[in-house]
Amino acid sequence: MWNPIFFVEVLIGGLLSGIMYSLVALGFVLIFKASGVFNFAQGAMVLFAALTFVVLLEMGGTVFWDWTAWLSLSFAAIAGALYLSSRYPQLIKLRKKGLLPVFHNRIAIVAAAVAIVAVPLAAGDGGQLMWRGIFITLSIFLVITIGMRQPKAAAAVLLGLALASFFAGEINFWRSLVLTLVIMIVLAQAIEGIVLRPLVNQEPIILFMATIGLNYVMEGIAQGVWDADVHGLEIGIPDVVSEVGVGDFIIYVSQFDLFAAVIAGLLVTGLAIFFNRTRIGRALRAVADDHQAAMLVGISLETIWVVVWAAAGIVAMVAGLLWGSKVGVQFTLVLLAFKALPVLILGGFTSIPGAIVGGLIVGATEKLFEFFIGIPFLGGGTESWSPYMLAMVFLLFRPQGLFGERIIERV
Repeated sequence: MWNPIFFVEVLIGGLLSGIMYSLVALGFVLIFKASGVFNFAQGAMVLFAALTFVVLLEMGGTVFWDWTAWLSLSFAAIAGALYLSSRYPQLIKLRKKGLLPVFHNRIAIVAAAVAIVAVPLAAGDGGQLMWRGIFITLSIFLVITIGMRQPKAAAAVLLGLALASFFAGEINFWRSLVLTLVIMIVLAQAIEGIVLRPLVNQEPIILFMATIGLNYVMEGIAQGVWDADVHGLEIGIPDVVSEVGVGDFIIYVSQFDLFAAVIAGLLVTGLAIFFNRTRIGRALRAVADDHQAAMLVGISLETIWVVVWAAAGIVAMVAGLLWGSKVGVQFTLVLLAFKALPVLILGGFTSIPGAIVGGLIVGATEKLFEFFIGIPFLGGGTESWSPYMLAMVFLLFRPQGLFGERIIERV
C-alpha cells in the first residue's frame, strides 16, 4: 500500500480524474462570473449533450436526416423571408419598423404551428424519427428568430444543417458532433432568454430555484425526445492502460484520462485566450467586475450573456462526451453537478484557473484518501464523501476559495 510507485499512480489517477471534474465546474464558473447565477441545471446540460450526440450517432444514415434536411430547408426559407421583411418593410406595407418584432414573432409562431399539424398529416405515420427532426429544426428556428431576433442567423444555421444532413454521407461522427454543438448553443440561448432573462434583478434565491426547476425540465425533455436507455459511447479515444517510466520506476496511466486532460487543457487555453485577447472577452471581464459600470461604458449585458451561455453550452458538450465515453451515457451524468460543488468551493466560484486547481485537488484528495485511509482504516467507500469534507473545511477558513475574490460589503 505504501509503495512510492503505487502512491504516484494513485496521485496521477486522481489528478487526471480531477481534470474531468473541472470540465463540469467550468460551466458553472462561466455563468456565475458573468451573471451571478448559479446554474444548477449544468449537470442536466451535460446529460442533454451526451444523450443527443450518442443517439444521433446511433441513428446513422436513417430517415431522420432526411426529415431534418427538408424541414431545415423549409424553416430556412421562412427565416429568410423574415429577414427580407426587416430589410425592406415596404414589401409587406409595414411602415413602422418598430412593429417588425411583433410581426416576426407572429409569423414564426404560425409557421411552427402549421408545421406541427401539417407535417404529420402529410407524412402519415412518420414515427419518432420524424418528431425528433421536427423538434430539432423547430427549436433552432424559434429560439434564433424569436429569442435572439436574428432571422438572418436562423436562415444561415438551418441552411447549413440542411446541407450537412443531405451531403455528409457516411461521415456520421462529425455530422452528429456539429449538430450536437448547434443544439447545445441553441439550448443555452433558450435557457438564458426564456427562463432567466425575465428574472433579471430578482433575488438570488429565486434564480437558484428557477435553475433547479430547469434541471428537471431538461432531464425530462432529453429523455422524452431521445430515450432513457443506457448507451455506450465510443469517441475514438482508447481506454487502455499504458506503462510510463524508466527502469524499475514504472507506473500505469490510463490513456483515456491523458487524452481527456489534453482536451481539457486545450479548452481552457482557448477560453483564456478568448477572455484576455478578444474584445468580447474583455467586455465579459468588465461585466464580471461591475455590471452597472460596464453598462455605463456601452457594454450590452444581453450580448455578453448570449456569448457566456453559448460558451457554457460548448463546455457542457465537451464534458458530456468525455464523461459519457468514460462511464456511459446514462441518467447519473446529472449527478456530476454535485461533484462539481467541492471543486467550486475550493477554487472559487468566479475563477477559471480556480476551477482547474480545485478539480485537481478534489481528484487527488478522493483517490489518496480512499486508498491510504479509507480502505485500510474505514473499510472503503470514502471516495464519494471525502471531497465534501475538504470543502467544508475550506468554507470554515476560506469561504471565497483559493482564487475567489473576498467580498467586502460596507454599511
